[in-house]
Amino acid sequence: MTSFAAVSASLRIRGLITRAPSVLASVPKRLVHGSTRKEASVCDKATEAQQKVAKKADEGAQTISDAAGNLKDKAKNTAEEAWDKVKDTTEKIKDTVTGKTEETKESIKATAKTVERSMNTKNLK
Repeated sequence: MTSFAAVSASLRIRGLITRAPSVLASVPKRLVHGSTRKEASVCDKATEAQQKVAKKADEGAQTISDAAGNLKDKAKNTAEEAWDKVKDTTEKIKDTVTGKTEETKESIKATAKTVERSMNTKNLK
């Protein structure tokens, strides 16, 4: 097989061709993401939409993360408040029971003294 360059050189030597043959090729302009302007426009719009969705998803994830942090803080505060109330209530119950116990003890002593006096009074008669 003979190459195109060899044939061209041979013809030039013989005087049949005075200049190198030119090849005209139609190369279409390559559009971004498509073969037509309309397809390129659709692809660009799809890319923009995808980027917007990704941005919204990131913002949503951040919002959820912030909300979860707030809920965690609220739950912790609520638990601490409930614990404080339980401690206060327990302390009040303890004070009430202790106070009633003291009152009962004093009442028994007073009654015992009254009974003792009454018995001593009867014995003297």
